[in-house]
Amino acid sequence: MRVILASASPRRQELLKEIFTEFEIMPADVDETLSDEIKAEEAAEYLSRKKAGYIAENNRGALVIGSDTTVVTDGVILGKPADKADARRMLNMLSGKTHKVITGVSLYYNEKEFSFSEVTEVKFFKLSDKEIEAYLETDEWSDKAGAYGIQGKAGLFVEKINGDYNNVVGLPVARLNRVLKEFI
Repeated sequence: MRVILASASPRRQELLKEIFTEFEIMPADVDETLSDEIKAEEAAEYLSRKKAGYIAENNRGALVIGSDTTVVTDGVILGKPADKADARRMLNMLSGKTHKVITGVSLYYNEKEFSFSEVTEVKFFKLSDKEIEAYLETDEWSDKAGAYGIQGKAGLFVEKINGDYNNVVGLPVARLNRVLKEFI
């Protein structure tokens, strides 16, 4: 079976290797603007459907997997930071609080489609300005929802996690594996 991951994320690619030894990578170039009607908790799944659907249109017969991860705190979505100042703002918002990491996953195969979201709660220690500035110098914050990657130096910010660690990295691979067994 031909399998396509509709994502350029190296983290998702590594995680998907736990299920499939071979797959193609086709990032979906779609508009990720969200309308006001979409709730913060539903945004990741909405975007995953949009990405997977876009790739599936021209790849009939392939299993297409789309995914998107959002960080939500106080009902606000923290996407990928625009710059270092934006990353600083996000890390200050997360400091000392629990936030949700929501990964939406969408599957398209022939005429079938299915989507789900996985939610993991992550609590950060209270971060000092010095810790935040040191992290910002690493550039690990770039291109990551919420301005951090748990698998890097920001793992030191995590006081507690409730849920799937791999979900925070970018793909709830254990749940995806189980869903695939029913879907295919």
